[in-house]
Amino acid sequence: MNKFSMKTEIISGNNSISELSNMPIKNALVVCDPFMVKSGKISAVTDALDKLDVKYDIFSEVVPDPSIDVVSGGLFKGISLKPDTIIALGGGSAMDTAKVIKHLMDNIEIKLICIPSTSGTGSEVTSFAVISDPSVNGKYALVDEDMIPDIAILDPSLTMSVPATITADTGMDVITHDLEAYVSLNSTSFTDALAEKSIRVVWNELPKVVKNGNDVEARKVVHDASCMAGMAFSGASLGICHSLAHALGGRFHKAHGRLNAMLLPYVIQYNSGIDGSEETEALHRYAQIARVLNISSYTDRSTVNLLIGNLKRLTDQLSIPKTIAQLGIDENEYKSAVPDMAKAALKDRCTVTNPVVPTQEDLENIYLKLVKGS
Repeated sequence: MNKFSMKTEIISGNNSISELSNMPIKNALVVCDPFMVKSGKISAVTDALDKLDVKYDIFSEVVPDPSIDVVSGGLFKGISLKPDTIIALGGGSAMDTAKVIKHLMDNIEIKLICIPSTSGTGSEVTSFAVISDPSVNGKYALVDEDMIPDIAILDPSLTMSVPATITADTGMDVITHDLEAYVSLNSTSFTDALAEKSIRVVWNELPKVVKNGNDVEARKVVHDASCMAGMAFSGASLGICHSLAHALGGRFHKAHGRLNAMLLPYVIQYNSGIDGSEETEALHRYAQIARVLNISSYTDRSTVNLLIGNLKRLTDQLSIPKTIAQLGIDENEYKSAVPDMAKAALKDRCTVTNPVVPTQEDLENIYLKLVKGS
């Protein structure tokens, strides 16, 4: 038996953020990073709240890879304010922080509104949140239905000023979400449909957006596709590419989407068994989604080889690094961290739904592929 539910109301389109001023908000906590305040982007939210003449406070201490301490600071502000609404504005870090704050304030009825400013994490519709723990140089992937946002506002105008590098990184996160959801042990026909639509859009449109960030229509369709990918993996979950990226990002603090992009070809090779004599079920699933992208050959094995080759060409086009050295990480330090990172990845919640059950040695071997980039 399969289950698929969609809790989040989605509001999409240019200037859709103005819809905030029509919502029954009385007391709001706004969660964002310092840049949103400094750049004035926060005014898109505060102007709407001022129009409603409601009480609100801003927690703007969100940082990349938000830590337990950051969440604690936001929670303290939330307890003092007792909001009926939490509004997250920003990327995955802001949304994940807001989700965990709401979850920890479980004795108060709170509506959660997420407004993504990047096209990548899909956090605006998922039950997932990732929080870092500096004491162990790691990340925790948290999953709870209570963290699914009530409303997601997808306003592409908020993504127009996102730099090309971040656009590429977050866009590759979307593609990873789609591929991992598609081969997940929990995939369904509903999550497959979302993943297929999303990857077809992002695969074709991402290079355009990276090249020209002012392409409004391309920004809009990629922003919507990012949300579709979030819906897909919220229903199907993910796999070891995310597990490996979580542990690597927790240790060396590099962009999550970029790490996914670097790891993804080797994860596909591993899951599909393409280098061995036995074909896995995942091989056939990868071949199916490859054909959605018009990547096809005579056999599933050769089709997946083509998928991997096309994926590497796409990441080249987007200037994604190939090796740990290109990422700015010392190779010796990286190699010494591999066993601990693999151990953490093995325990990650995303590993449970990977189509192949990995060993720690398997995960270590995937990590080591990033030393030479092959």
